[in-house]
Amino acid sequence: MEAETLAVAQGIDFSMWALFARASLVVKLVMILLIIASFWSWGIIIQKLINYRRARTESEQFDSAFWSGEPLDGLFEQVGPNPDGGAERVFAAGMTEWRRSHRQDGDLIPGAQARIDRSMDVAINKEAESLQWGLSFLATVGSTAPFVGLFGTVWGIMHAFIEIAAQQNTNLAVVAPGIAEALLATGLGLLAAIPAVVFYNKLSADSERIIAGHEVFADEFATLLSRQLDS
Repeated sequence: MEAETLAVAQGIDFSMWALFARASLVVKLVMILLIIASFWSWGIIIQKLINYRRARTESEQFDSAFWSGEPLDGLFEQVGPNPDGGAERVFAAGMTEWRRSHRQDGDLIPGAQARIDRSMDVAINKEAESLQWGLSFLATVGSTAPFVGLFGTVWGIMHAFIEIAAQQNTNLAVVAPGIAEALLATGLGLLAAIPAVVFYNKLSADSERIIAGHEVFADEFATLLSRQLDS
């Protein structure tokens, strides 16, 4: 009898697709949700890695140009009012407000320094919002995907026990498929959660470093403008 049971169990297809196809509707929906979340997470991860690398490169290039000794007005003419790089946008915001703060006679409107600082702060906040877009989704997937998968596992095991009770048979050929289908949901939950958590931490640290670089540049730029204001 045991040999016959093992032979029947060996004949069961335990491939991923077969486990998904045999699962109940609720477990299938859980699996589909986790697969979509995993693909979406990887899409955000890849996009952020590319964007952050480009942001660091653009900041380094602009930093070299800024400290090359070229006049600020000439650099602003090259950059333009709507540049592509984050550091350039912070610089453009400060220079735009600097020019707007001049009267027609050449004198400065009072409070220019405060307005320039606020303009650059607004630009930095916009850059931070753009850089951190999508990270909240990674955090959500990382924190909830294991529980969603566990829900699918609990539901699948409950369904397996119902099948066992209906068939009044507890041999391996009856129990194994239901348990395997249920555990697949937990596996998919971990598969979605682990990369999301790892890359959320990495990307959050990368974005904070980029934003900190913008803030340092804004402070240095504000110091240069302050010297011109005092002179």
